[in-house]
Amino acid sequence: MSKPRQLTPQEEARLGQVRKNFQERRQISENLQSIKKKIGIYSGKGGVGKTTVATNLAIQIAKSGFSVSIFDCDIDCPNVTKTLHISEGPIEKDSKLIPPSRHGVSVMSMSFFQEDEETAIIWRGPMIHNAINQFLHSTQWGQLDFMIVDLPPGTSDAPLTVMQTLQLDGFIVVTTPQDLAALDAKRSINMIRKLNLEVIGIVENMSGDIFGRGAGEEISKSMGIPFFGSIELRKDYKTSKGPTVLESKDVEKEYSTISNNLLSKLNI
Repeated sequence: MSKPRQLTPQEEARLGQVRKNFQERRQISENLQSIKKKIGIYSGKGGVGKTTVATNLAIQIAKSGFSVSIFDCDIDCPNVTKTLHISEGPIEKDSKLIPPSRHGVSVMSMSFFQEDEETAIIWRGPMIHNAINQFLHSTQWGQLDFMIVDLPPGTSDAPLTVMQTLQLDGFIVVTTPQDLAALDAKRSINMIRKLNLEVIGIVENMSGDIFGRGAGEEISKSMGIPFFGSIELRKDYKTSKGPTVLESKDVEKEYSTISNNLLSKLNI
């Protein structure tokens, strides 16, 4: 009986990497078992208010009595901490990172590890993949009802890597009323569907007299996706000193509608 062929150094290295990746995925899976629902907030282009929607929606859900965390995966422009006025970083305990909280929502973001918030983060897919895996593995998320994930916008390498790394339960796509924003939103929806993932709702942001209204509902009807609600463009967003959903009754009502539609879609 012939002896098994001895592996070359290159084959040994590849096998070692496979084992490492398997172990890493298993540890991440175990670390995320305590999270009931992971929802991605996504847009076809930047500047439509995706992060504003993600933060206000997370706070509104938390106000309803759910445990919520925001995972800021917009690696290029991580702005959740800025939106929530968080200056302190996570605390390290027992080799795990304990994320800080605001308004009942815990937050993990790449911005915690930037030396200068104005410095651009120029990463390709593998580096993004490794960073997200490190966050997922190292963070003590705790028992959560919801993880709201603020994704990078567009249909390029960054959002694709995040989508393939995280096992999300669904996506909410944010658009504004302009034709070009709506077109980009449709492109992003088609990208999600090509990955065999689900868009569970559409939100129209900055609706009103300046930009118009109705694009979100048109996308909803033409692509067969529930319309969760529209958010008016208000001066409250400029004058508020904290999350607008906590300072404006009109904004709170809008996010309450979106939150209730999300919970209904998820049968919660």
